[in-house]
Amino acid sequence: MSLSAKSILIAALAMTAATNASAADLTTYQVPDAGYDRPPAFQWSGAYFGAHGGIASPKFNPFASGKGLTGGVQAGYNFQVGPGIVGAELEGSYLGNNEIRVPNGKVEERFRGAAKAKAGLTFDRTLVYGTAGLTMTKFEGGRGVSTSGGWKQGYLVGGGVEQGFGGGLSAKIEYNYVMTNDVSTTTSSGKSKTDLRDHVIKAGLNYRF
Repeated sequence: MSLSAKSILIAALAMTAATNASAADLTTYQVPDAGYDRPPAFQWSGAYFGAHGGIASPKFNPFASGKGLTGGVQAGYNFQVGPGIVGAELEGSYLGNNEIRVPNGKVEERFRGAAKAKAGLTFDRTLVYGTAGLTMTKFEGGRGVSTSGGWKQGYLVGGGVEQGFGGGLSAKIEYNYVMTNDVSTTTSSGKSKTDLRDHVIKAGLNYRF
């Protein structure tokens, strides 16, 4: 075999050995574990309680005349299935001196209790929901107007947005439209029954446990 042929053969064998060594290195190389765990999604399930405050008004405009400051407490329970939420809530509120017009005068709303159902969708820490339920409202007569006294049953519908934070805390903004039918009043002109409507806009804080 000539010297040139031997040189070519040796070079070919050397390249083959180098290629095999590189392939072996590639097959044994492993990407190091970054050690990153995605944080768990925020959980809305469970019991909660909290407080709220806002404005009750006979008109949709919360700055209209006759409005009253409202405040109270709430407690409830949520069930979460995927991004969906269903729940129930009990609420008690003091309505201040929210005045609603009736024939020949006005009446004032003083206290309200509500039992509400809730359903909505979550976007991790944000909950968008609708609500509906039954109410019991305590009315008092105004100047020259008296009521039959006691509590009057009504209904509400509404919705809100709630934002979750760490430590089980969340904050919400909610709107309620409340309907109370056949509220009896008496004035110097006689007796009457009136269907009353009011709007409540409130902000609140909840704590989950």
